[in-house]
Amino acid sequence: MSDSIQGIKIQFLGAAGTVTGSKYFIQTPSKNILVDCGLFQGKKELRELNWKNLPVDDATIDLVLLTHGHLDHCGFLPRLVKEGFSGTIWGTEPTLEIAKIILADSARIQEEDADRANEEGFSKHKPAMPLYDSKDVEKTLPLFRPQALDKWIEIDKNVYCRFRYNGHIIGATFIEMKVGEKTIVFSGDIGKEKDLLLYPPQKPDNADVVLIESTYGNRLHPDNAEERLAKIINDAAMKQGTIIIPSFAVERTQLLMYLLWKLRKKGAIPGIPIYMDSPMGTNVLKVFEDNATWHKLPLDECREMCQDIKLVKTIQETYKLAESPNSKIVIAGSGMASGGRVLTYFIQYLGKSTATILLVGFQAEGTRGRALLEGAEEIKLYGKFYKVKATVENIEGLSSHADQKGLIEWLAKLDSKPKQIFIVHGEKDSSTGLRDKIKEVYGWDATIPDLNQSVSI
Repeated sequence: MSDSIQGIKIQFLGAAGTVTGSKYFIQTPSKNILVDCGLFQGKKELRELNWKNLPVDDATIDLVLLTHGHLDHCGFLPRLVKEGFSGTIWGTEPTLEIAKIILADSARIQEEDADRANEEGFSKHKPAMPLYDSKDVEKTLPLFRPQALDKWIEIDKNVYCRFRYNGHIIGATFIEMKVGEKTIVFSGDIGKEKDLLLYPPQKPDNADVVLIESTYGNRLHPDNAEERLAKIINDAAMKQGTIIIPSFAVERTQLLMYLLWKLRKKGAIPGIPIYMDSPMGTNVLKVFEDNATWHKLPLDECREMCQDIKLVKTIQETYKLAESPNSKIVIAGSGMASGGRVLTYFIQYLGKSTATILLVGFQAEGTRGRALLEGAEEIKLYGKFYKVKATVENIEGLSSHADQKGLIEWLAKLDSKPKQIFIVHGEKDSSTGLRDKIKEVYGWDATIPDLNQSVSI
Protein backbone atom coordinates (compact mmCIF):
# COMPACT_ATOMS: atom_id res chain seq x y z
CA MET A 1 0.00 0.00 0.00
CA SER A 2 1.17 3.52 -0.77
CA ASP A 3 1.12 6.46 1.59
CA SER A 4 0.78 8.91 -1.32
CA ILE A 5 -3.02 8.66 -1.42
CA GLN A 6 -4.58 12.10 -1.28
CA GLY A 7 -8.14 13.37 -1.04
CA ILE A 8 -9.35 11.39 1.99
CA LYS A 9 -12.26 13.10 3.73
CA ILE A 10 -14.55 12.31 6.66
CA GLN A 11 -17.99 13.90 6.93
CA PHE A 12 -19.88 13.66 10.22
CA LEU A 13 -23.46 12.88 9.19
CA GLY A 14 -24.60 11.99 12.70
CA ALA A 15 -23.60 11.59 16.37
CA ALA A 16 -21.91 15.00 16.18
CA GLY A 17 -22.98 17.14 19.12
CA THR A 18 -25.48 14.45 20.07
CA VAL A 19 -25.50 10.78 21.06
CA THR A 20 -27.66 9.30 18.30
CA GLY A 21 -27.66 8.99 14.52
CA SER A 22 -24.13 7.62 14.10
CA LYS A 23 -23.01 8.01 10.46
CA TYR A 24 -19.48 8.77 9.24
CA PHE A 25 -18.95 9.19 5.50
CA ILE A 26 -15.42 8.44 4.33
CA GLN A 27 -14.41 9.48 0.83
CA THR A 28 -11.32 7.88 -0.67
CA PRO A 29 -10.12 8.19 -4.28
CA SER A 30 -11.64 4.79 -5.08
CA LYS A 31 -14.42 4.05 -2.58
CA ASN A 32 -17.07 5.90 -0.60
CA ILE A 33 -17.71 4.19 2.74
CA LEU A 34 -20.28 4.84 5.45
CA VAL A 35 -19.30 3.71 8.95
CA ASP A 36 -22.54 3.09 10.87
CA CYS A 37 -25.96 4.14 9.66
CA GLY A 38 -28.02 5.02 12.72
CA LEU A 39 -31.32 6.70 13.48
CA PHE A 40 -31.50 10.02 15.28
CA GLN A 41 -33.53 9.71 18.49
CA GLY A 42 -34.70 12.05 21.23
CA LYS A 43 -35.53 15.69 20.58
CA LYS A 44 -38.01 16.46 17.81
CA GLU A 45 -35.45 18.45 15.82
CA LEU A 46 -33.17 15.42 15.85
CA ARG A 47 -35.90 12.95 14.88
CA GLU A 48 -36.86 15.22 11.98
CA LEU A 49 -33.34 14.79 10.56
CA ASN A 50 -34.26 11.17 9.78
CA TRP A 51 -36.72 12.48 7.17
CA LYS A 52 -34.22 14.76 5.43
CA ASN A 53 -32.04 13.65 2.55
CA LEU A 54 -28.43 13.02 3.47
CA PRO A 55 -26.02 15.70 2.24
CA VAL A 56 -24.38 12.96 0.14
CA ASP A 57 -25.93 10.93 -2.67
CA ASP A 58 -27.03 7.61 -1.18
CA ALA A 59 -26.39 5.85 -4.49
CA THR A 60 -22.71 6.86 -4.45
CA ILE A 61 -22.03 4.99 -1.16
CA ASP A 62 -20.23 1.75 -2.03
CA LEU A 63 -20.18 0.06 1.37
CA VAL A 64 -21.57 0.35 4.91
CA LEU A 65 -19.54 -0.92 7.88
CA LEU A 66 -21.42 -1.47 11.16
CA THR A 67 -19.71 -1.29 14.55
CA HIS A 68 -22.74 -2.93 16.21
CA GLY A 69 -26.46 -3.49 15.96
CA HIS A 70 -28.06 -0.81 18.15
CA LEU A 71 -30.76 1.32 16.50
CA ASP A 72 -28.71 4.52 16.71
CA HIS A 73 -25.98 2.76 14.71
CA CYS A 74 -27.94 0.68 12.18
CA GLY A 75 -31.54 1.92 12.26
CA PHE A 76 -31.32 4.17 9.17
CA LEU A 77 -30.27 1.33 6.85
CA PRO A 78 -33.73 0.60 5.36
CA ARG A 79 -34.20 4.30 4.63
CA LEU A 80 -30.76 4.38 2.96
CA VAL A 81 -31.76 1.44 0.77
CA LYS A 82 -35.11 3.09 0.03
CA GLU A 83 -33.25 6.20 -1.14
CA GLY A 84 -31.01 4.29 -3.57
CA PHE A 85 -28.15 2.54 -1.72
CA SER A 86 -27.37 -0.82 -3.35
CA GLY A 87 -23.93 -1.70 -1.97
CA THR A 88 -23.16 -4.24 0.74
CA ILE A 89 -23.35 -3.96 4.54
CA TRP A 90 -20.54 -5.51 6.60
CA GLY A 91 -20.46 -6.38 10.30
CA THR A 92 -19.68 -9.31 12.54
CA GLU A 93 -22.12 -12.21 12.40
CA PRO A 94 -23.82 -11.44 15.75
CA THR A 95 -24.01 -7.74 14.82
CA LEU A 96 -25.91 -8.57 11.65
CA GLU A 97 -28.16 -11.01 13.54
CA ILE A 98 -28.94 -8.27 16.07
CA ALA A 99 -29.48 -5.73 13.28
CA LYS A 100 -32.04 -8.03 11.62
CA ILE A 101 -34.00 -8.17 14.89
CA ILE A 102 -33.68 -4.43 15.58
CA LEU A 103 -34.70 -3.35 12.07
CA ALA A 104 -37.72 -5.66 11.91
CA ASP A 105 -38.88 -4.36 15.29
CA SER A 106 -38.25 -0.73 14.30
CA ALA A 107 -40.33 -1.09 11.13
CA ARG A 108 -43.15 -2.81 13.02
CA ILE A 109 -43.29 -0.09 15.69
CA GLN A 110 -43.27 2.67 13.04
CA GLU A 111 -46.08 0.96 11.14
CA GLU A 112 -48.14 0.49 14.32
CA ASP A 113 -47.53 4.09 15.45
CA ALA A 114 -48.56 5.43 12.04
CA ASP A 115 -51.73 3.29 12.04
CA ARG A 116 -52.61 4.42 15.57
CA ALA A 117 -51.97 8.08 14.74
CA ASN A 118 -54.25 7.81 11.71
CA GLU A 119 -56.98 6.02 13.67
CA GLU A 120 -56.93 8.44 16.61
CA GLY A 121 -56.06 11.57 14.64
CA PHE A 122 -53.26 12.89 16.88
CA SER A 123 -50.68 13.40 14.12
CA LYS A 124 -50.45 16.63 12.14
CA HIS A 125 -49.46 14.52 9.11
CA LYS A 126 -52.41 13.37 6.97
CA PRO A 127 -51.83 10.51 6.66
CA ALA A 128 -49.06 9.66 9.11
CA MET A 129 -46.44 7.46 7.45
CA PRO A 130 -43.58 5.31 8.79
CA LEU A 131 -40.03 6.36 7.96
CA TYR A 132 -39.72 2.90 6.45
CA ASP A 133 -41.74 -0.30 6.59
CA SER A 134 -41.21 -4.04 6.77
CA LYS A 135 -40.83 -4.31 2.99
CA ASP A 136 -37.92 -1.86 3.14
CA VAL A 137 -36.28 -4.04 5.80
CA GLU A 138 -36.78 -7.11 3.59
CA LYS A 139 -34.91 -5.31 0.79
CA THR A 140 -32.07 -4.41 3.17
CA LEU A 141 -31.25 -7.81 4.69
CA PRO A 142 -29.91 -9.44 1.47
CA LEU A 143 -27.14 -6.81 1.45
CA PHE A 144 -25.70 -8.12 4.76
CA ARG A 145 -22.25 -9.77 4.58
CA PRO A 146 -20.87 -11.17 7.88
CA GLN A 147 -17.15 -10.58 8.54
CA ALA A 148 -14.60 -12.19 10.85
CA LEU A 149 -12.90 -10.56 13.85
CA ASP A 150 -9.24 -9.50 13.82
CA LYS A 151 -8.71 -10.00 10.10
CA TRP A 152 -7.70 -7.31 7.63
CA ILE A 153 -10.28 -7.37 4.83
CA GLU A 154 -9.60 -5.83 1.42
CA ILE A 155 -12.19 -3.27 0.34
CA ASP A 156 -10.14 -2.05 -2.59
CA LYS A 157 -6.49 -2.09 -3.65
CA ASN A 158 -5.44 0.52 -1.09
CA VAL A 159 -8.33 0.32 1.35
CA TYR A 160 -8.63 -2.29 4.12
CA CYS A 161 -10.67 -2.66 7.30
CA ARG A 162 -10.59 -4.79 10.44
CA PHE A 163 -13.26 -5.49 13.10
CA ARG A 164 -12.04 -5.82 16.71
CA TYR A 165 -13.92 -6.91 19.85
CA ASN A 166 -15.28 -3.96 21.82
CA GLY A 167 -17.62 -5.27 24.53
CA HIS A 168 -20.72 -3.02 24.83
CA ILE A 169 -23.20 -5.54 23.32
CA ILE A 170 -22.84 -8.94 21.68
CA GLY A 171 -21.15 -8.55 18.30
CA ALA A 172 -19.91 -5.01 18.98
CA THR A 173 -16.57 -3.91 17.53
CA PHE A 174 -14.42 -0.93 16.86
CA ILE A 175 -13.29 -0.62 13.26
CA GLU A 176 -9.80 0.08 11.98
CA MET A 177 -9.54 1.31 8.41
CA LYS A 178 -6.32 1.61 6.40
CA VAL A 179 -6.32 3.95 3.45
CA GLY A 180 -2.83 3.80 2.00
CA GLU A 181 -0.59 4.10 5.06
CA LYS A 182 -3.11 6.07 7.10
CA THR A 183 -5.03 4.27 9.83
CA ILE A 184 -8.43 5.59 10.93
CA VAL A 185 -10.06 4.12 14.05
CA PHE A 186 -13.80 4.32 14.66
CA SER A 187 -14.50 3.48 18.29
CA GLY A 188 -18.17 2.56 17.92
CA ASP A 189 -19.56 2.23 21.46
CA ILE A 190 -16.91 1.08 23.92
CA GLY A 191 -17.83 -1.48 26.58
CA LYS A 192 -16.73 -1.68 30.19
CA GLU A 193 -13.61 -3.44 31.47
CA LYS A 194 -15.69 -5.33 34.02
CA ASP A 195 -19.00 -6.62 32.72
CA LEU A 196 -21.04 -9.59 33.93
CA LEU A 197 -21.83 -10.78 30.41
CA LEU A 198 -19.11 -9.52 28.08
CA TYR A 199 -15.32 -9.61 27.88
CA PRO A 200 -13.21 -6.42 28.18
CA PRO A 201 -12.86 -4.35 25.00
CA GLN A 202 -9.70 -4.64 22.94
CA LYS A 203 -7.71 -1.46 22.44
CA PRO A 204 -6.19 0.09 19.30
CA ASP A 205 -2.41 0.19 19.14
CA ASN A 206 -1.92 2.43 16.12
CA ALA A 207 -3.96 5.30 14.69
CA ASP A 208 -3.42 8.44 12.63
CA VAL A 209 -7.06 9.47 13.16
CA VAL A 210 -9.40 8.46 16.01
CA LEU A 211 -13.15 8.96 16.28
CA ILE A 212 -14.05 8.21 19.91
CA GLU A 213 -17.50 8.07 21.50
CA SER A 214 -18.22 10.19 24.58
CA THR A 215 -21.62 9.06 25.90
CA TYR A 216 -20.27 9.13 29.48
CA GLY A 217 -17.25 11.31 28.70
CA ASN A 218 -17.68 13.48 31.80
CA ARG A 219 -18.87 10.84 34.31
CA LEU A 220 -17.74 7.84 36.30
CA HIS A 221 -19.99 4.85 36.90
CA PRO A 222 -20.71 4.00 40.55
CA ASP A 223 -19.50 0.62 41.80
CA ASN A 224 -22.61 -0.29 43.80
CA ALA A 225 -25.11 -0.89 40.99
CA GLU A 226 -26.07 -4.40 42.11
CA GLU A 227 -26.61 -3.34 45.74
CA ARG A 228 -28.63 -0.30 44.61
CA LEU A 229 -30.76 -2.48 42.35
CA ALA A 230 -31.56 -4.80 45.27
CA LYS A 231 -32.47 -1.83 47.52
CA ILE A 232 -34.80 -0.29 44.93
CA ILE A 233 -36.56 -3.62 44.34
CA ASN A 234 -36.94 -4.20 48.10
CA ASP A 235 -38.26 -0.68 48.72
CA ALA A 236 -40.76 -1.05 45.86
CA ALA A 237 -41.84 -4.48 47.08
CA MET A 238 -42.58 -3.01 50.53
CA LYS A 239 -45.29 -0.92 48.85
CA GLN A 240 -46.60 -4.10 47.17
CA GLY A 241 -46.30 -2.24 43.91
CA THR A 242 -45.16 -3.02 40.39
CA ILE A 243 -41.65 -2.19 39.17
CA ILE A 244 -41.42 -1.21 35.49
CA ILE A 245 -37.94 -1.23 33.94
CA PRO A 246 -37.66 0.30 30.46
CA SER A 247 -34.75 -1.56 28.92
CA PHE A 248 -32.75 -1.83 25.72
CA ALA A 249 -33.46 -5.24 24.22
CA VAL A 250 -29.82 -6.00 23.42
CA GLU A 251 -27.47 -6.80 26.34
CA ARG A 252 -29.19 -4.56 28.94
CA THR A 253 -32.28 -6.76 29.10
CA GLN A 254 -30.17 -9.91 29.35
CA LEU A 255 -27.98 -8.30 32.04
CA LEU A 256 -31.03 -7.26 34.07
CA MET A 257 -32.54 -10.71 33.78
CA TYR A 258 -29.28 -12.25 35.00
CA LEU A 259 -28.86 -9.80 37.89
CA LEU A 260 -32.45 -10.11 39.09
CA TRP A 261 -32.35 -13.91 38.75
CA LYS A 262 -29.14 -14.04 40.81
CA LEU A 263 -30.50 -11.66 43.45
CA ARG A 264 -33.72 -13.61 43.81
CA LYS A 265 -31.90 -16.94 43.86
CA LYS A 266 -29.73 -15.90 46.80
CA GLY A 267 -32.64 -14.28 48.66
CA ALA A 268 -31.44 -10.68 48.30
CA ILE A 269 -34.81 -9.64 46.85
CA PRO A 270 -38.27 -11.13 47.47
CA GLY A 271 -39.64 -13.86 45.23
CA ILE A 272 -42.11 -11.69 43.37
CA PRO A 273 -42.59 -12.72 39.73
CA ILE A 274 -40.30 -11.27 37.08
CA TYR A 275 -41.46 -10.80 33.49
CA MET A 276 -39.49 -9.94 30.38
CA ASP A 277 -41.84 -8.31 27.88
CA SER A 278 -39.84 -7.72 24.73
CA PRO A 279 -40.17 -9.95 21.68
CA MET A 280 -36.90 -8.47 20.51
CA GLY A 281 -35.24 -9.31 23.84
CA THR A 282 -36.42 -12.91 23.48
CA ASN A 283 -34.89 -13.10 20.01
CA VAL A 284 -31.63 -11.66 21.33
CA LEU A 285 -31.41 -14.49 23.87
CA LYS A 286 -31.24 -16.84 20.87
CA VAL A 287 -28.31 -14.80 19.50
CA PHE A 288 -26.55 -15.29 22.85
CA GLU A 289 -27.11 -19.05 22.58
CA ASP A 290 -25.80 -19.15 19.01
CA ASN A 291 -22.68 -17.04 19.71
CA ALA A 292 -21.31 -18.48 22.97
CA THR A 293 -17.70 -17.38 22.34
CA TRP A 294 -18.75 -13.72 22.37
CA HIS A 295 -19.92 -13.62 26.00
CA LYS A 296 -19.47 -15.08 29.50
CA LEU A 297 -23.05 -16.19 30.25
CA PRO A 298 -22.99 -19.99 30.84
CA LEU A 299 -25.55 -21.75 28.66
CA ASP A 300 -26.99 -23.76 31.56
CA GLU A 301 -27.52 -20.61 33.63
CA CYS A 302 -29.08 -18.87 30.64
CA ARG A 303 -31.60 -21.68 30.25
CA GLU A 304 -32.39 -21.82 33.98
CA MET A 305 -32.82 -18.04 34.05
CA CYS A 306 -35.24 -18.19 31.10
CA GLN A 307 -37.29 -20.84 32.91
CA ASP A 308 -37.52 -18.77 36.10
CA ILE A 309 -38.28 -15.46 34.39
CA LYS A 310 -41.55 -15.41 32.48
CA LEU A 311 -41.22 -14.36 28.83
CA VAL A 312 -44.25 -12.41 27.61
CA LYS A 313 -44.96 -13.31 23.99
CA THR A 314 -48.14 -11.67 22.70
CA ILE A 315 -49.55 -8.16 22.96
CA GLN A 316 -52.67 -9.71 24.52
CA GLU A 317 -50.45 -11.06 27.33
CA THR A 318 -49.01 -7.56 27.70
CA TYR A 319 -52.45 -6.00 28.16
CA LYS A 320 -53.46 -8.67 30.67
CA LEU A 321 -50.24 -8.32 32.67
CA ALA A 322 -50.47 -4.50 32.68
CA GLU A 323 -53.98 -4.68 34.12
CA SER A 324 -53.04 -7.20 36.82
CA PRO A 325 -52.98 -5.62 40.32
CA ASN A 326 -50.41 -8.11 41.61
CA SER A 327 -46.90 -6.99 42.59
CA LYS A 328 -44.36 -7.81 39.87
CA ILE A 329 -41.18 -6.75 38.08
CA VAL A 330 -41.53 -6.08 34.34
CA ILE A 331 -38.57 -5.52 32.02
CA ALA A 332 -39.94 -4.06 28.77
CA GLY A 333 -38.66 -2.27 25.69
CA SER A 334 -37.69 0.38 24.89
CA GLY A 335 -34.78 1.65 27.00
CA MET A 336 -35.55 5.37 26.63
CA ALA A 337 -39.34 4.77 26.65
CA SER A 338 -39.48 6.15 23.10
CA GLY A 339 -41.82 3.35 21.97
CA GLY A 340 -42.54 -0.33 22.38
CA ARG A 341 -44.46 -2.31 24.98
CA VAL A 342 -43.22 -0.35 27.99
CA LEU A 343 -45.67 2.40 27.04
CA THR A 344 -48.60 0.04 27.72
CA TYR A 345 -47.31 -0.32 31.29
CA PHE A 346 -46.74 3.43 31.58
CA ILE A 347 -50.42 4.07 30.78
CA GLN A 348 -51.39 1.78 33.68
CA TYR A 349 -48.71 2.65 36.25
CA LEU A 350 -47.39 6.20 35.83
CA GLY A 351 -50.29 7.50 37.88
CA LYS A 352 -49.94 5.00 40.75
CA SER A 353 -47.94 6.03 43.81
CA THR A 354 -47.23 2.38 44.65
CA ALA A 355 -45.45 1.83 41.30
CA THR A 356 -41.75 2.34 40.58
CA ILE A 357 -40.21 3.26 37.22
CA LEU A 358 -36.57 2.17 37.20
CA LEU A 359 -34.29 3.72 34.55
CA VAL A 360 -31.14 1.72 33.90
CA GLY A 361 -29.42 3.27 30.88
CA PHE A 362 -28.56 6.47 29.07
CA GLN A 363 -31.59 8.68 28.41
CA ALA A 364 -31.13 10.97 25.42
CA GLU A 365 -32.44 14.53 25.35
CA GLY A 366 -36.05 14.70 24.26
CA THR A 367 -37.00 11.15 25.25
CA ARG A 368 -39.65 10.18 27.79
CA GLY A 369 -36.94 8.52 29.85
CA ARG A 370 -35.01 11.79 30.06
CA ALA A 371 -38.18 13.67 31.02
CA LEU A 372 -38.84 11.21 33.86
CA LEU A 373 -35.22 11.44 34.95
CA GLU A 374 -35.53 15.23 35.15
CA GLY A 375 -38.70 15.08 37.26
CA ALA A 376 -41.48 15.61 34.72
CA GLU A 377 -44.91 15.80 36.36
CA GLU A 378 -46.68 14.44 33.29
CA ILE A 379 -45.74 12.42 30.23
CA LYS A 380 -47.34 12.45 26.78
CA LEU A 381 -48.35 9.02 25.43
CA TYR A 382 -50.19 8.63 22.14
CA GLY A 383 -51.44 12.19 22.11
CA LYS A 384 -52.61 12.22 25.76
CA PHE A 385 -50.91 13.43 28.96
CA TYR A 386 -50.54 11.15 31.98
CA LYS A 387 -49.70 12.38 35.49
CA VAL A 388 -46.52 10.93 37.04
CA LYS A 389 -47.17 9.75 40.60
CA ALA A 390 -44.95 6.67 40.45
CA THR A 391 -41.52 6.74 42.09
CA VAL A 392 -38.79 7.25 39.49
CA GLU A 393 -35.37 5.72 40.20
CA ASN A 394 -32.18 5.65 38.16
CA ILE A 395 -29.12 3.36 38.20
CA GLU A 396 -26.19 4.55 36.06
CA GLY A 397 -23.79 1.74 36.87
CA LEU A 398 -25.68 -0.76 34.70
CA SER A 399 -24.81 1.05 31.47
CA SER A 400 -23.01 -0.97 28.81
CA HIS A 401 -20.92 2.08 27.90
CA ALA A 402 -17.46 2.76 29.31
CA ASP A 403 -17.31 5.78 31.61
CA GLN A 404 -14.70 8.55 31.36
CA LYS A 405 -12.01 6.39 32.99
CA GLY A 406 -12.74 3.52 30.59
CA LEU A 407 -12.66 5.82 27.56
CA ILE A 408 -9.30 7.28 28.60
CA GLU A 409 -7.88 3.80 29.20
CA TRP A 410 -9.10 2.66 25.79
CA LEU A 411 -6.58 5.08 24.24
CA ALA A 412 -3.71 3.89 26.44
CA LYS A 413 -2.13 1.37 24.05
CA LEU A 414 -1.68 3.76 21.13
CA ASP A 415 2.02 3.72 20.23
CA SER A 416 2.09 7.41 19.31
CA LYS A 417 -0.03 10.55 19.34
CA PRO A 418 -2.80 10.46 16.69
CA LYS A 419 -2.64 13.30 14.21
CA GLN A 420 -6.35 13.98 14.65
CA ILE A 421 -8.85 13.01 17.37
CA PHE A 422 -12.56 13.64 16.95
CA ILE A 423 -14.95 13.30 19.89
CA VAL A 424 -18.37 12.07 18.78
CA HIS A 425 -21.50 10.36 20.11
CA GLY A 426 -22.02 12.61 23.12
CA GLU A 427 -24.02 15.55 24.35
CA LYS A 428 -22.08 18.80 24.78
CA ASP A 429 -21.02 18.42 28.41
CA SER A 430 -19.93 14.81 27.92
CA SER A 431 -17.89 15.54 24.80
CA THR A 432 -16.28 18.60 26.38
CA GLY A 433 -15.47 16.63 29.53
CA LEU A 434 -13.73 13.90 27.54
CA ARG A 435 -11.84 16.41 25.40
CA ASP A 436 -10.50 18.14 28.50
CA LYS A 437 -9.57 14.83 30.14
CA ILE A 438 -7.67 13.65 27.05
CA LYS A 439 -5.69 16.91 27.15
CA GLU A 440 -5.02 16.49 30.88
CA VAL A 441 -3.90 12.84 30.70
CA TYR A 442 -2.14 12.64 27.33
CA GLY A 443 -1.52 16.24 26.33
CA TRP A 444 -3.39 15.61 23.07
CA ASP A 445 -5.75 18.09 21.41
CA ALA A 446 -9.12 16.80 20.25
CA THR A 447 -11.93 18.30 18.18
CA ILE A 448 -15.69 18.09 18.69
CA PRO A 449 -17.06 18.21 15.12
CA ASP A 450 -20.32 19.82 14.02
CA LEU A 451 -23.09 17.93 12.27
CA ASN A 452 -22.32 17.53 8.55
CA GLN A 453 -18.85 19.03 8.97
CA SER A 454 -16.32 17.64 6.48
CA VAL A 455 -12.60 17.35 7.24
CA SER A 456 -9.58 16.26 5.22
CA ILE A 457 -7.20 13.74 6.74
